[in-house]
Amino acid sequence: MRYPAVAGSFYPENENALKKQIEECFLHKLGPGEIPSYKKGERKIKGCVVPHAGYVYSGHVAAHVYSALANDGFPETFIIIGPNHTGYGSGVALTTETFNTPLGDVNVDKELAKDLLNTIIDNDINTHKYEHSIEVQLPFLQYIKKDFMIVPVCMGMQDYKTAKEVGSVIKNVIKRRDVVVIASSDFTHCGSMYGQTPPMGKRVDEFAKEQDEKAIDAILKLESKQLIENIKKYNITMCGYGCVASMLFGVEGKNAELLKYATSYEISSGDMAVGYGAIIVR
Repeated sequence: MRYPAVAGSFYPENENALKKQIEECFLHKLGPGEIPSYKKGERKIKGCVVPHAGYVYSGHVAAHVYSALANDGFPETFIIIGPNHTGYGSGVALTTETFNTPLGDVNVDKELAKDLLNTIIDNDINTHKYEHSIEVQLPFLQYIKKDFMIVPVCMGMQDYKTAKEVGSVIKNVIKRRDVVVIASSDFTHCGSMYGQTPPMGKRVDEFAKEQDEKAIDAILKLESKQLIENIKKYNITMCGYGCVASMLFGVEGKNAELLKYATSYEISSGDMAVGYGAIIVR
């Protein structure tokens, strides 16, 4: 069992309080504005980009993607790719351990996981044990629908070669399966605590938005290589860029849509800001 690492900090550890906060995210002025109900839908969404900060800061942005997924219909399995913030474990790894949250257990699709192994992707619970980027996505999915499976993939290595290889492995596997690939990533981290400050006279959120437009433009063009090139060229402090690139490689979408962009500055103004984007790929 993979027990929660950030319940009580990134989101409430009490079931009822967690459900209430998820509902507040949907109803937030920066959220979609209504609580979604699950529909079978046409299942056009192949992939998405979702933030992974504490719900108070990014949950309303994440809610846009989960509202879209509720209307589109759930696949059998979600592959959730998140960056490795802790540095523990293998460079790219999944785990087959069941994930527990205050809303219950989420099972790993072990058949699909097996197909992803013996590649660049290892099986290593240590990579996932304390990592939040995948965990915080699960309560939103559980709130909408209970019966789904996941394959969690945590990436410490996010260079172009690695992202392409991970994406290629995923592409080969999902041809035979009903899967949506979720890339978990925040965008620019701006402020002294993040080691990046804006030019003189520019607010942190304004700088974050300018930086993030360069990354989002590449994502909306479905250009994985350009995304990683822009990250390096403009020093964009996006934590899960390789995860997003892998998702784009894997799903081979025809178009992408930005549902919402916001920064933490809109929740708590000050000397730092983190950018959050909700994007779906069809």
